[in-house]
Amino acid sequence: MFSLTEAKAQGWRAVAVFDDRPDGLIYLGRSSTQVRAGYAEAYLEIFDEDEREHVQTISMQRWQGAPDAGRWLHHTNLKLPTTTPQKLVRAA
Repeated sequence: MFSLTEAKAQGWRAVAVFDDRPDGLIYLGRSSTQVRAGYAEAYLEIFDEDEREHVQTISMQRWQGAPDAGRWLHHTNLKLPTTTPQKLVRAA
């Protein structure tokens, strides 16, 4: 018989927490480092300016438990990305 529980987290994710709607997935990765490196660009691509006004925070969460019997646990809050001048030039 084998155990379905695992000692390490199976994944990490960044989730936008809105003030007027359900949470929205921004980025999913294998490590916290991978999520930190990719969430800002994904955030700016996924949400338009109006949607970004309603984001209260970005929660970085890690998976704990077996693949079919675990849950997402809040780890930390990430900084809200801002649009940089370089990003605006590329968009134009």
